[in-house]
Amino acid sequence: MHPDSLTDWLAYIEGQHPRPIDMGLDRVRDVAARMRMGRPARHVITVGGTNGKGSTVAFIEAIARAAGWKVGAYTSPHLLAYNERVRIDGRDADDASLVAAFAAVEAARSAAGGGGGTDDTALTYFEYGTLAALWLFERSGLDLAVLEVGLGGRLDAVNVVDADVAVVTTVDLDHQDWLGADRERIGFEKAGIARAWKPLVLGDNDPPSSVLGHAYAIGASTWRAGSDFLFEPIDDARWRWRELGFELELPLPALAAPVQMRNAAAAIAALRALDATVPDVAWAQGVAAARLPGRLQRFERGGVEVMVDVGHNPQAARALAAWLDAAPVAGRCLAIYAALGDKDASGVVDALAGRVDAWFLAGLESAGPRGTSVDALAARLAATAAARADRHPDVATALSAALAQASPGDRILVFGSFHTAAAALQWLAGDS
Repeated sequence: MHPDSLTDWLAYIEGQHPRPIDMGLDRVRDVAARMRMGRPARHVITVGGTNGKGSTVAFIEAIARAAGWKVGAYTSPHLLAYNERVRIDGRDADDASLVAAFAAVEAARSAAGGGGGTDDTALTYFEYGTLAALWLFERSGLDLAVLEVGLGGRLDAVNVVDADVAVVTTVDLDHQDWLGADRERIGFEKAGIARAWKPLVLGDNDPPSSVLGHAYAIGASTWRAGSDFLFEPIDDARWRWRELGFELELPLPALAAPVQMRNAAAAIAALRALDATVPDVAWAQGVAAARLPGRLQRFERGGVEVMVDVGHNPQAARALAAWLDAAPVAGRCLAIYAALGDKDASGVVDALAGRVDAWFLAGLESAGPRGTSVDALAARLAATAAARADRHPDVATALSAALAQASPGDRILVFGSFHTAAAALQWLAGDS
């Protein structure tokens, strides 16, 4: 018997594979074939990279929708509700649609549709979700599907779809246990979303040679930031995107942080590489309209600015540092940091050295097997600027304590993982 509600389905699919991560495409291809899965949309763009994937998807989606296209976007992880992962025409998928999609996946996954047989295919949580999203997209009459890679690229479930354009935003150190110990190995995994003789957009000015080498080997044409397309600020309100024979003057993205100009530039390159007609007005409208929760999302409490960000690795922390430098406040900067146990916490704190006046560490024991206690996090940071930080069992307690110590004009930065951002957003919603 199938679960009835979305909550029950999510609990069910979480327990169907013995490991939360089991990279490989064979299982997804097998079930997709049983589902007689077709193409999810007329055009497909797949977005991978270490950081900036979600923002780049948001820019692509917003520009395409401003052009009048019907767009589906599949992203992960979610912050507050699973429905956020599947957007169709600008709206999160409703519970009933997701339940129907999971039931379709389950019927194909289970041997002969009966379940419990030796031929059942064990899918991970992410694989279930990917197939469900693709099933919904196929039935929605989409002009464009934008698919965000979950982990790596070459062996990620979304790579079961042949993209018309692939995007690799950045390549840096993260998930080394799965992807390799250095940028070259990680880059090769991420470049695996590229397809022969199709465009590959690279948001890095200096991508690893493994990315360029793979593109050359399969005949993928690279569109590389800093050479094939360029972008630069014009003034405090405008910036310019250009390639040979084509130029755009655009408003600055509503998404904060200097790095968002690079993400928007990669998104524009991806749509240009798609070789589909985008009205001139849609570029500016989309860049200005793109929004994404948990990316330097701003709140105000009693004259104190509270910024919530999902940044969780050293590269993301360097982007946060650049934003702090570009947008100073009159008062102090108080940082609340909570990280998963497999992240480079020292590298993150070191990237923000000198920009934080007081640190508050929080535990993430509710985040599952990768969660960690505040004492375990503090032990990993004993040789960093956060060595003397206040310790709190969870993000909500830390945020409450930081606000109690803050004065008008101060800034509180809450960051470290999607779990950290979600906890902060939930607390702020209740506090308001």
